[in-house]
Parts: sequence; C-alpha cells; structure tokens
Amino acid sequence: MKKPWKCGECGKGYRFPSELEVHRRSHTGERPFTCSQCGKGFSHSSTLQTHQRVHTGERPFTCCVCGKGFSESSNLQTHQRIHTGEKPFTCSQCRMGFTQLSHMLRHQRTHSRKKTFSCTECGKGFSDSNDLQMHQRVHTGESPFTCSVCGKGFTRSSILLTHQRVHTSERPFTCSVCGKGFTQSSHLVAHHRVHTGERPFSCSECGKGFTQLASLLRHQRIHTSERLLK
Repeated sequence: MKKPWKCGECGKGYRFPSELEVHRRSHTGERPFTCSQCGKGFSHSSTLQTHQRVHTGERPFTCCVCGKGFSESSNLQTHQRIHTGEKPFTCSQCRMGFTQLSHMLRHQRTHSRKKTFSCTECGKGFSDSNDLQMHQRVHTGESPFTCSVCGKGFTRSSILLTHQRVHTSERPFTCSVCGKGFTQSSHLVAHHRVHTGERPFSCSECGKGFTQLASLLRHQRIHTSERLLK
C-alpha cells in the first residue's frame, strides 16, 4: 500500500496525513493530550486513555484462568505466561528462559559483570553480594524462610512460595491443550511434551529419547548394569 505522506525529519512514510501528524510528535515532543487528574501529557489519545486507568482503577483485560484484571493488554499477555509456562526470552549465554524481556536483560548482566564476591567454602564467584549471601546457605544449612503450615524451612522465598502450593492445592500453570494444572512452570513444560511428542533427552548408548532428564538417568542405569554383568 502506498505511503505518500513523508516525514521531513526521518523520511518515514504514512498512508494518511493524520498518521504523519501523530508521528511528528516523536520529533517535536508535543503532548497535546493532558490528564485532567494529574496534568501529565501524552502524544496519543489512546495512551492518555490507558493512563487514566491508574486513577479510575479500571482493569478491562481479565485473565480467563484466574480472573485477575489488568489495565493494559500487554500486561495481561505477560501475566498469562505464569499459567502457560511460556518463556519466550532466552539468554544467548546460558539458554535460560524468561517470561519478560526486562528480566532477561537484567540476568544477562550477570555474565558480563566482574564476579568480585567469592564463596570462601567452594570458591564460586558472584557479581552481587546478595547472590553470594543466598549461595552460602547451601553450606551453612540456613533456611530463613519458613512455611507457616508445616514449619519446613527454605533458603529462598521463591522456593517457599512454590512449596506452599502443596498445602493450598494451587496449580497456577495450566496446560493449554488438556487443562491439567501444575504447581511449577518446569512441570508444565515437561508435561507439554506428552502432547508434542518431543523427547529432548537422548541416551548416548542406544539413542532412546525421553521427555525428562530424570527418566533418561533412570534408563541409563540399565546400561550400567549390563556392563557390570559382562
């Protein structure tokens, strides 16, 4: 489709003069749409409309799994990854997956930063003193996060949160194919392979594939026993 209306600043083309007018604000900094509540200005009327939900409390985008509401569709989309286990942002260094781009970018800094904090027990290095402190609990046995139901202790609050689902029966990670729920996203990812037929863990001895690493390790004992009997 032709785009005859060109921006004099950057040369970008638009189909209609109204689109060009909106674009020009990115160069001029003009913000003609003002919030009547706080006076903040916006370049687009749609952006102002979204902002006003901060004041009204309106949350028109609702999660069909848990019913939680959001003021923006993008926030709902990010939230839904909690239920699906989807992690579309992958670290190029270690292949670790993340639900949000900002989380991945923050993680990637751990690869580039100098690891100035070292564990006196095992020598492992960390770029952040808090990460070192959490790691040292492996050696000290410290478990400062305690379950209020059973009293079991954990080294991290995130692990405690996952554990508490044993008591609440909460299963926030739901399979989009069959609707089965899981307490952890990693369990959902492994379950999905039942539907896709994917078997990423292969035996180096016989080539047999498995959906989970634990299943592969259990299988490999067969070959170990065979070699011992020879």
